[in-house]
Amino acid sequence: MIALTLAEVAEAVGAALPHAAEGTVTGVTLDSRGVSAGDLFIAVAGERVDGHDYLDAAAAAGAVAALTSRPGGPLPALVVEDTVAALGRLAALVHGRLTGGGLVTLGITGSSGKTSTKDLLGQVLATTGPTVSPPGSYNNDIGLPLTVLSADADTRYLVLEMGARGIGHIARLCAVARPDVGVVLNVGSAHLGEFGSADVIAQAKGELVEALPEPGTAVLNADDPRVAGMAPRTRARVVTTGRSAGADVRATAVTLDDAARARFTLVARGPAGVEEHPVALQVVGEHQVANALSAAGAALAAGLTPAAVAAALSAAQPRSRWRMEVTRRADGVTVVNDAYNANPESMRAALAALAGLAGTRRVAVLGGMAELGPDAVPEHERLGRDAVAAGVDLVVAVGPDAVGIATGATAAGAREGEGVVSVPDRVAARELLSEVLVPGDVVLVKASRSHGLELLAADLLAAEAGA
Repeated sequence: MIALTLAEVAEAVGAALPHAAEGTVTGVTLDSRGVSAGDLFIAVAGERVDGHDYLDAAAAAGAVAALTSRPGGPLPALVVEDTVAALGRLAALVHGRLTGGGLVTLGITGSSGKTSTKDLLGQVLATTGPTVSPPGSYNNDIGLPLTVLSADADTRYLVLEMGARGIGHIARLCAVARPDVGVVLNVGSAHLGEFGSADVIAQAKGELVEALPEPGTAVLNADDPRVAGMAPRTRARVVTTGRSAGADVRATAVTLDDAARARFTLVARGPAGVEEHPVALQVVGEHQVANALSAAGAALAAGLTPAAVAAALSAAQPRSRWRMEVTRRADGVTVVNDAYNANPESMRAALAALAGLAGTRRVAVLGGMAELGPDAVPEHERLGRDAVAAGVDLVVAVGPDAVGIATGATAAGAREGEGVVSVPDRVAARELLSEVLVPGDVVLVKASRSHGLELLAADLLAAEAGA
């Protein structure tokens, strides 16, 4: 973070500066356990924890001041009505100053694949200059400002992930840090219950391209009609990506190795005309080709060459937890932990990746998908049918929300007790798997985050088959 005086911070967030308060802010944090000397502690009142209860701990750790929604406490308090909104205003000040120094900001949104694409793009850009890319899914009104504030005067590229649960959310994030390059991956079913329809999701995701400046670049997935249809909504230059023959940045000759990692030829325009370069991804699943192409389009818009992009994509490693993490146990069972979150599109992508992994038997341990609204029942049943069609040998549906998965798998021909089993919870799933897994099995674990199946994946990794 660039250093700011307390007076500058107070002005940015719209708070009165406490009498005689002095000091320099050199960092921000919401976690009192991570406070360093010179930090501004942001007191957020959440559903389970209220940051105001930790002001003493923040002061003891060396915080210079606190951003609060009520006065009092051991630290100079910058009191505002909404500390999260004030955090965004502070990030906007810092972003404005960094932009004046030549910072290139790249924003990514989409129903699925945001974090994976962010991880790929961050590593590609880092090969040419100092890059800030957030850990995990820092894509909301707290995570995005924190990412912005972690940049400093040396940062050349700032990669931002932008999520939305309604109209206006992405526009609000863009007001904090307007991107120079905006990437829209896809329009799917994530949060469909909250948005109401895919068209409304497309309207929300397109707020990113609407925010781009005229000299900027919109990177749009040509293989998704709703994303491709966003082109008229931006003043910026449009670059399309995909497998479509007309895409500006495309993949040809796509294959998978026995670890389900994609190989393809990157086709894109470079300094000497259209170029072709081989790419060998280190991340798992054919769906990563689309993510890699979007990252490539953004990196090219930022000034990299096709050759440099292809080489960097081939070297990029998986970064964020619980996203197609493939681990082989000592007993020969392979566990695929993709349990961070789930929607119909990401579920099908994970099943396709499972089908591409070498193994003697494929087991899909699937929990419910949240926020699908009235489509929840048919989507879960469809997923069960898709699992059977993908060649899954055993479907384990976990929890009451996943009963429809078992119903769909049975309707598609899976035999109850042999090809499909429904269990009430994570404990029952663990007990079942401890009995049935044998060396050579490949086990996918996936569900919406609220179901906690990432803990089941951890259980499986801590155990040996039959233990």
